[in-house]
Amino acid sequence: MIGVYDFCGHYDWTFEWLRQTGGEELLRQYWDEAISQDSQRHAAALILPRGIAGMVEYWGHTLEHEAAGYYCTTTDAVYRIDMHECPSKGFLMRNALHQYHDYCDHCLGWIGPLLRRAGFVVDHQHNHAGRCWWEIRRADDPTPPSAPGSLAGEHDVRLLPDWNQPGPMDTYRRANDPDDKSA
Repeated sequence: MIGVYDFCGHYDWTFEWLRQTGGEELLRQYWDEAISQDSQRHAAALILPRGIAGMVEYWGHTLEHEAAGYYCTTTDAVYRIDMHECPSKGFLMRNALHQYHDYCDHCLGWIGPLLRRAGFVVDHQHNHAGRCWWEIRRADDPTPPSAPGSLAGEHDVRLLPDWNQPGPMDTYRRANDPDDKSA
C-alpha cells in the first residue's frame, strides 16, 4: 500500500503525465472530476449545504489529519487558512520531487469548482515553498482580501520572514479556477 506522503510524489507525477498527455485542459478536468466531484465528495457534502460551518468541519479534520502546520480564522463572512507548512509540498521539496510545474495549483483546481457550486470565491496566494493563505467569502461579498495580520493576527503566513521567496508568488483574487491567476 502506498503511504500518504508517497502519494504526494505519485500525484505530482500524475499531474505532469496528464499535462503531457492531454494538456492543461485535461489536467483541469482531472482535478474537477476525479478529485472535486469524486474523491472529495465528503467535502462537498459538508460545504454545499453548510457553507462556512461546513468548511470549518472539513478543513478542521483534514488539516489536522494531514499534520499540516496551519491556522484557521473564521468569522460569519470569511473562512481563512494560513498554511505555514504544507505537508504535501514539504514532502516534495524534501525529496527533490518536481514533476508538474505548479503542484500547488491542484488545491484551487479541485477546491475552486466546489466553492463555485457553493457560491463562494477565493482570495489566495502561494509562494511555491509550502506556504499559502486562503480567504473564502460568498461570491456576492465584495470585501477585498485582508491586510497582512489584520484578520489572522500573528498567525498570518504573510508575516513570516521567509514568506517572500525568490521566484513567483501566485496570486488569485475572487477566483474559482487555477487559471484565474492575477500575478
